[in-house]
Amino acid sequence: MEKLNQNLEQFKKLIGQKLDTMPSKAGNWLEGTLLEIEKDFIKVSYIVTAEMCNPARTLHGGVASLMIDDVIGMGNFAAGSEFLMTSINLNVDFLSGAKIGEKLEVAAKLVRAGSNLNHWDAVITKSSGKLVAKASSNMIKTHVKLSELGF
Repeated sequence: MEKLNQNLEQFKKLIGQKLDTMPSKAGNWLEGTLLEIEKDFIKVSYIVTAEMCNPARTLHGGVASLMIDDVIGMGNFAAGSEFLMTSINLNVDFLSGAKIGEKLEVAAKLVRAGSNLNHWDAVITKSSGKLVAKASSNMIKTHVKLSELGF
């Protein structure tokens, strides 16, 4: 249990910092800023860039999904597990657009922690509070120990 608490403590040291040196190269590209993290909650902010947009110059659904999946993955790591957990599904409802330059927050909450499966809910909101997307995801325990990956 001590090592699991260390995972959360490592993340707490990153509050207010850019998340651009994490193990996820795709997540690094997003250049989010960690705002909050607890054992069952995480919030990261992002600024929409032109590279994140579709031809209509609004946030691409795939990039929004990447934001959500990456935030849930970090939150799940901080929630603690001896084993790597991976997404087995990600259900996203896109509810409104986001334009270049807008600041977004992705918040994810651990709804259920099980011995093999963790269920998360997440939302993307604009600074105005308007909902951009909502999602749910299940993470399943693999047979790969985090210590084997260097964590």
